[in-house]
Amino acid sequence: MKQFYQIHPKDTVVVALQPIPAGTVLDVDGKELTAVNDVPPGHKIALKEMKQGEPIIKYGFPIGTAARPIQRGEWVHTHNVKTTLGELLDYTYTPDFHELEAIAPRSFQGYRRKDGKVGVRNEVWIIPTVGCVNSIVKQIELQSQQFLTPELDGIFCYTHPYGCSQLSGDHVNTQLALAGMAHHPNAGAVLIVGLGCENNTMEQMKKVLGEYDPERIKFMICQESEDEVEEGVRLMEELCRYASQFRREECSVSDLVIGLKCGGSDGFSGITANPLVGAFSDLLVAQGGTSILTEVPEMFGAETILMNRGKDRQTFEKTVDLINNFKKYFMRYGEEIDSNPSPGNKAGGITTLEDKSLGCIQKGGTAKVVDVLSYGQPVSQKGLNLLQAPGNDLVASTALAISGAHIVLFTTGRGTPFACPVPTVKISSNTALSQKKSGWIDFNAGQLLEGRSMRDVAEEFFNFVVEVASGSKRAKSESLDKRDLPIFKDGVTL
Repeated sequence: MKQFYQIHPKDTVVVALQPIPAGTVLDVDGKELTAVNDVPPGHKIALKEMKQGEPIIKYGFPIGTAARPIQRGEWVHTHNVKTTLGELLDYTYTPDFHELEAIAPRSFQGYRRKDGKVGVRNEVWIIPTVGCVNSIVKQIELQSQQFLTPELDGIFCYTHPYGCSQLSGDHVNTQLALAGMAHHPNAGAVLIVGLGCENNTMEQMKKVLGEYDPERIKFMICQESEDEVEEGVRLMEELCRYASQFRREECSVSDLVIGLKCGGSDGFSGITANPLVGAFSDLLVAQGGTSILTEVPEMFGAETILMNRGKDRQTFEKTVDLINNFKKYFMRYGEEIDSNPSPGNKAGGITTLEDKSLGCIQKGGTAKVVDVLSYGQPVSQKGLNLLQAPGNDLVASTALAISGAHIVLFTTGRGTPFACPVPTVKISSNTALSQKKSGWIDFNAGQLLEGRSMRDVAEEFFNFVVEVASGSKRAKSESLDKRDLPIFKDGVTL
């Protein structure tokens, strides 16, 4: 294995691929570079002397400036680098995108719903309108397991603490989240359970839902039932019978919607796992499919790349609003825009938010941006979409599912076991993690550092995701608890 990796020819740093002790002499394009300090794997080494205030280039873009003079061969990290992120900025639309060459779409085995949508799982879901009935829906879920058939992939309730004592935007977010779940094609049938006195009334929920199939979605208000668990189980028997009529059939991958997310990133994430997911996204979009990129705070510092990939000026303006409105959200609470990266990110070699963001957006590949979605808005345009959601793993991954993602591809350098309501595929940035946490990790992108080409690994990974979509393989997170519904909150609770 190589000792270091230079991502872009313009970079003024290289990334250590293994521990490099002080005094180690590296051969960089035929020139000797002596490590001044011990450098951990995933961390950066200066290729040249840098004056205080001089930009530090990684991925071909600045990730910050030198906080003090930096020697050639010195370890480059938080102790000698500072961010240059500002607050609200003005942007100019300079289109910089290309059309992907179309590819004949492959097929997978999915569930074709009566409304024409396609699902990759055939589950029955129980969704509470308010957190007060969480214990009830858990009991209904437990007692309804008797109705499982070979045609059903599972029966799950999705609990949350919201639906009452919420105002304005938070109230709307909860309703949009629940409606997005109710309409999700991975659910063959849905039971929506309310209490009866919450401000998220069943009448309001039905208005937000819009048109629905009464055979597929049923409702129950606990205060109106003498035995709410018994009534819920009776309704679930009907719903399970309805959902059991669906069978897998051949579907085009152009029907797939895939969410793109990262968490617990390290210095390898932007070199291996994120570019691999970006290559997957390009392959999917080239076949007429759809991908969704989120984590708006982890676009800060790399936002102009996405803005200039907007398909037109309107999409550019929507991306500007996406970025600046999320900055205003930080500012309302007196928080620093560059509150990221996390301690774990820094330990793994990520120095500034620009460093993290430039690695993060690699997941979006090279396709043009076709639309920008607000939180809870269902995806409607095929191609690469941007979605308003925070960086938090659980909230952002669930936001992707709410907007219609069938599967979430989750890259990580440090590992995480969590699962969101849809299959959550974990891709490790390094081989050591995939070996240590084999019960969490589905695919190892670390092999890109071991001689395999991106073309070959991307093809293998695409085939793997198609198998997950077809049900012939399961994401490892599907065996874990996925019964929470983290909803984005911003505001007063009464």
